[in-house]
Amino acid sequence: MPASFRTLLPLWLLLLTLAPLSRTSAQEPASDTPHALRFNWTRDGILTGAAGALWISSETVFKDDLAPARCRWCDRAPDGTDTLNRLDRWGRGIAGSSAESRKRADTWSNIIGFAGLPLGLLGAQYVAGHATGASGEYFAQDATIMIETAVLASVANQAVKFAVGRERPFVHVLSDADKGLTAHPTDNNLSFYSGHTNLAFSLAVSAGTVAALRGYKHQALVWGVGLPLAASVGLLRMGADKHYLSDVLTGAVIGSAFGVAVPLLLHGRTHDAPSASGRASSLSLNPSFGRQMVGVSGAF
Repeated sequence: MPASFRTLLPLWLLLLTLAPLSRTSAQEPASDTPHALRFNWTRDGILTGAAGALWISSETVFKDDLAPARCRWCDRAPDGTDTLNRLDRWGRGIAGSSAESRKRADTWSNIIGFAGLPLGLLGAQYVAGHATGASGEYFAQDATIMIETAVLASVANQAVKFAVGRERPFVHVLSDADKGLTAHPTDNNLSFYSGHTNLAFSLAVSAGTVAALRGYKHQALVWGVGLPLAASVGLLRMGADKHYLSDVLTGAVIGSAFGVAVPLLLHGRTHDAPSASGRASSLSLNPSFGRQMVGVSGAF
């Protein structure tokens, strides 16, 4: 079995872990109108803006000061012997064999992660919501919850990256003299854990969780668009030789955890009427959805 194919298996297992979330919620009879969620524009605007500013400033303003100049997790013994673990050594089989192919994978990971995935998710969320009679206000709230989740997950990711200081795969194979000659030396030791993958899964899973909380019809469309694209981002980061398999899997798990936790803890269903029709929804989640969330959290 080719190494690149075998590397797909752990990500497929993660998708299978998340799949019951869509299947179980789909078993609940769809409501005629979407459920209202807890949301406050002032609170959530401030939280999203503050977290976003912290994330962006840590990447653009303070990165030179915060990023470790030398690796703390170097995957080498003091005598220079390579100590890279077997899982990551095996996973590197997906990395491009040429500089051109690695650059192409890097470019596509940015295109999909920062454009294709967000736009695809917003489109799927709109279609699912529109089919259930959701208003433009609900769509704006859904988009804000997705962004809020993503920036909170990204702030946590930045903190771990700066603290851990793991050397990137493509830097690991360079001589000490060449490591300072990379295109972005301050980025050399920020391998753990993958920020692109963390961002992608936080967006995909938060969109799916919000669709399930709302009770949208065709919510499987949101999962069907989000999870494959998020998985492709992680694989492309490995293809670009920017991250090890353990970096990508950790980013997928933690991003997914934020994708479930932020909507569930901050934006659960309210006891208010789900729409102008005046139908009241339950204060708590329905039992099947609650059980499935427990099951997913246990997998993390």
